[in-house]
This record gives sequence, structure tokens and C-alpha cells, in this order.
Amino acid sequence: MEYLRQWKTRLTGMYDRYDTAIWVRAWGTALTSLTGFMLRPFLVLYLYEKMGGSILIPMIVVGLQPLTGILLSLWGGGLSDRYGRKPVMLAAQLIQTCSMFGFMFAEEVWHFAFITVLNGLGQALFSPAANAQVTDVVPQEQRAEVFALLHTALNVGAAAGPLLGLVLFTQNPVLVFGISAAAMLIYAVILWWKVPETLPSSPEAKKQQEKAPRLVIREHAPLFWMTLLAVPISMLYAQVETVFPLHLKERFDHYQTIFAWLMTINGTTVIFLQMWIARRSEHIASSKVILFAYVTLMVVALGYGFAPSFALLVAVEMLFTVGEMLVGPHMQKAVSLIAPPEMRGRYFSVYGLNWQISRGIGPVLGGLAFAQWGGEGTFAIVAIMMILAGLLQYRMIQRVERKWEQGNMNMSPIAR
Repeated sequence: MEYLRQWKTRLTGMYDRYDTAIWVRAWGTALTSLTGFMLRPFLVLYLYEKMGGSILIPMIVVGLQPLTGILLSLWGGGLSDRYGRKPVMLAAQLIQTCSMFGFMFAEEVWHFAFITVLNGLGQALFSPAANAQVTDVVPQEQRAEVFALLHTALNVGAAAGPLLGLVLFTQNPVLVFGISAAAMLIYAVILWWKVPETLPSSPEAKKQQEKAPRLVIREHAPLFWMTLLAVPISMLYAQVETVFPLHLKERFDHYQTIFAWLMTINGTTVIFLQMWIARRSEHIASSKVILFAYVTLMVVALGYGFAPSFALLVAVEMLFTVGEMLVGPHMQKAVSLIAPPEMRGRYFSVYGLNWQISRGIGPVLGGLAFAQWGGEGTFAIVAIMMILAGLLQYRMIQRVERKWEQGNMNMSPIAR
């Protein structure tokens, strides 16, 4: 009984540690990521079959979603800064719900293209508003930990979704789209019911929001450099979701099962280790953590391209897990620290462009590279990009940390 009481006390303390909005976001992320990962690993293969075995057409269709995000992301972040986080997040979830229902009935190429654009609109609206909400309610010293919690929730889906998707896609792919739509609708209802508006509402904050300056690249150069140098990381993800399944298909007989198991291993490891790693690395200089992560992900890219066996792929996947557990929360924390309160939505919109760019052009570039040099050449190119960007990112963030320690920065520790 004493043991149970201790566990109850620990769970209560952990729940009280974070705002209600954070827990709703965490549970909602877990729910929608479960259905998302049922779909994501097999979408390219599904379109590959629908398009009669074409490689480039599925890549182009998949790339339309992030390309839409590139065009609309800054607009979406500005909406959340002006009108509030909650209405933008609700609208985004409803748009994504409609897109998932649309996939259930799509048959022609233009159907898939239109629905993918619609889904990209929803994602472009949701992510900046949701991340700005975290910054609104979480103290600076807890932000890396909270972003790690959300990453853990995301990987609940990564752990179970691929194997469930493997079974359901084999039986009836339409069912996966329907389940995903239902999950997004449930998340929207919970957001409407339980999450209050978090946009700062003081007269001074409202005045700042009304006169918020434009995001001029020259005046916010460090943010744009951070975004650009993060592209190789998101490019690796883009190739894993598009080129990697086709690469495995050429090298292994049971490639779908192997791919599903690798994603399950990744997600399960994150669930058990993400929060522990976040707390252990919280007090280490972010520049060192991020450099280590880039080097790790460079090795991962080479492993994906050249690993000759399933056992070695499992080892590579574990390295990938370590790298993403380190780099994601620390990069998001850095963005939250440099963002002025009246521009948080737009700052996260800009940083989110690295994902949109990679998932927009990554599938097409990866498809061309795959056709020319195979999976080995494609992932070797990503590895070279990774180490070069990692060294530059390290030097830039190190310089920022020095200025921060010297007390030369006020509200925005990198935007000078």
C-alpha cells in the first residue's frame, strides 16, 4: 500500500507540474499521432500502387502538403498572434478532419492533390499556434522538458501506429483514413472544451500585438539561420518517409514489416527515455547537445543507406532515436527563448518552415536522387549536409550563449 501511495503522489506531482493546456496537447498529440503513424509509413506505397507504379507522381503529391505550409505558415502564425491560439488551433483540426475524410473517397490524382493541399493548410495553422501556446504558459526553465513531453506523446503513435497500420492497410486502407479523421475531430472537441485562450491579454501586450513589426530577415537573421541549418534534419525525416521504404523494397523481401518494426522501435524507445534524457541534458549547453545530435544523425543517414542487415538497421534506428530526442526539444527551446512575446506565433512559423521546405522539395529531390544513385547515394548526400550544417549551427548557438551569459540580451536572446 505504501508503494502505491508513493506512486500516486508522484503521478499527482507530475500532473500538477504542467498547465492543463499542456496535458490536453499531450493527450491529443498521442491520439492523433497514433492514427497519423498508421497512415504515414504507407501513404507513399499506397499512392505508388494507385498511380500505377510511378515514383515521381506520389512524391509530388506528398510534397504538396508541406509546400502549402511554406506559403501559409507565416500567415497562420500571424493569425494566432492577433486572434488567439485557441480559435486557430480549432480551425486547423477541423480542416485536417475534412482532409482525412476526403482521402476516403479520392480516386484521381487531382483528388489526392487537392486533399493534400487542404491537409497542409491545417498543419500550417496548427503547429505555430500550438507551440506559441506552450511558450505562453510554460516558464523558461521548463520549456525543453515540456517540448520533450510532447515529443514523447508524439511517439506513442510512432510506437503502435505502424504495426496497426500494416494490418489495416493490408485489409482496407480506407479504414485508416476514417480512423484518423475521427481522432482529429475528437481532439478538436477536447480543445474547445478544456483549453482556455493563452494569448497575453494585458493592455500592453495587445498594444504590442497591434503594432508588431514585420519579420524582416536582416533584423531577425539568427532565427532564419537556425531554420536554414535545421533543414538537413528535416530532410532526413523526409527521406525516411518517402525514399526509405522504396530503398528497403529493393534490399529486403519483407520490407513493409521491417519498416513498421523500425518505426515501432523508435517510438517505443522515445516513450521510455525522452523525459529522462531531457532532464539529464537540460543543464548542458545547447550548442554541445545540438552538435552531438547532428553528428549522430549523420551516422544514421549513412546507416540507412548502407546497412546490410535488419540487426544493423535496428542499431541505426536506436542512434536515430537518441539524436532526435536531443535535438528536437533543445532547438524548440532556443526558438521559444529568442521569440518576443508579440511574435511567438510568427517565430515558430518561421522555424517550422524547415519541415515544410524539406517535406515539400525533399520527396521530389529524393525521388530524383533515388532514381539516379539509389538509396545509398541519396542518404550519403543527406549525411554530408548534416555534418556541414551541424558545425555551423554549433558555432552560431555557441556565440548566442556567450552573449546571453554576458547579459547583452534582453527579451530576445538571439534576435540581436
